[in-house]
Amino acid sequence: MSEQHHEEAHTGPIKKPKQLLLAVLFAFVVPILVIIGLVKFVTSSETTGPGAGNPEMAKAVRLQKVGTIEIRDANRPLRGGEEVYKSQCAACHATGAAGAPKFQDAAAWGPRLKLGLETLVHSSLAGKGAMAPQGGGEFNDTEIARGVVYMANAAGGSFPEPKPPATAADAAGAASADAAPAAATPAATTVPAPVAAATPANPSVPAAAEAAAAPAAASNVGKGIYDTTCVVCHSSGVAGAPKFGDKAAWAPFIAQGMDQIVAKATKGVGAMPPKGGSTASDADFKAAIQYMVDAAK
Repeated sequence: MSEQHHEEAHTGPIKKPKQLLLAVLFAFVVPILVIIGLVKFVTSSETTGPGAGNPEMAKAVRLQKVGTIEIRDANRPLRGGEEVYKSQCAACHATGAAGAPKFQDAAAWGPRLKLGLETLVHSSLAGKGAMAPQGGGEFNDTEIARGVVYMANAAGGSFPEPKPPATAADAAGAASADAAPAAATPAATTVPAPVAAATPANPSVPAAAEAAAAPAAASNVGKGIYDTTCVVCHSSGVAGAPKFGDKAAWAPFIAQGMDQIVAKATKGVGAMPPKGGSTASDADFKAAIQYMVDAAK
């Protein structure tokens, strides 16, 4: 009895072939399968990602730039409405996808045309429904407005094509052109000598004319920038913008003084981005604010 117990004490836990098979399976086969699975998991990104099978391409993907900077020519000619439509708008408006009014579909465009051009342009720049905001993309605000006019007119509208904002140089040139005929008229008129002698010279008249032309030129510049940029929000008072010509809405701002208004508008305030998204110079942007302030006095 004692010898049998001693013999069993020296035997291992594996007493049957089935137990041996299970021991080998769990001790060797299972760990190997787990290791193979981990290797596959770790290397899966290299075999399924961009550049798979091409080490040079995979390296280029890993080293590609995080971002890019695009430098645009602010003085390039403005694109026309048809070009803007074909490049930016046709993807949805040519087929009426995602609820977009189809190009030349008078029935679909009819209710929208009644809203007016300002509302249509604002919807395009700010985005509406499934349409993402078009402002700040490849085309500037004036070009987007031209695209809207092109589609609206093709469906029965009669909106004029938006003009580029007037610059200070353009305004000064227009003022000079207007002053030239006025200056040439006295020289072309023959006045009898006695009358000319009796008429006293008034050297202050040209100076007064120049002083009057300067505010007029600034007003033209300001109106041009308002018509192409500021009108989107200030024409309807959207997003809390003081509505154009609304004396009550503008009164608190006017009370702060012109310098304060310009400083806040240049940096951006509330929902308005810096300079309202305009690329105008500081002087021209101030002229646009002055134009709106004058209209609210």
